[in-house]
Amino acid sequence: MVVKVTAKRQVTFPAAVLEAIGVGPGDRLELHEGPDGFLLRPQRIDFDSLAPLRDKVRRDAGPFDLEEFRSQPHDPALRD
Repeated sequence: MVVKVTAKRQVTFPAAVLEAIGVGPGDRLELHEGPDGFLLRPQRIDFDSLAPLRDKVRRDAGPFDLEEFRSQPHDPALRD
């Protein structure tokens, strides 16, 4: 499979590739250099780093629906 690099050094991956690694719009990818080249992986949350927040979450809040949250309008200035 071949992908093209634009003048702005951007690359568009085929949808099938992104679906296979489980990423979508707004997700981040990590590049890891190895002896045979670079390995592309989705960036995953390190749940151990969230442990200090455990006592700050309300137990009665129910599960968090990420898809519902993503579909809500947001202020673009808050985006990282």
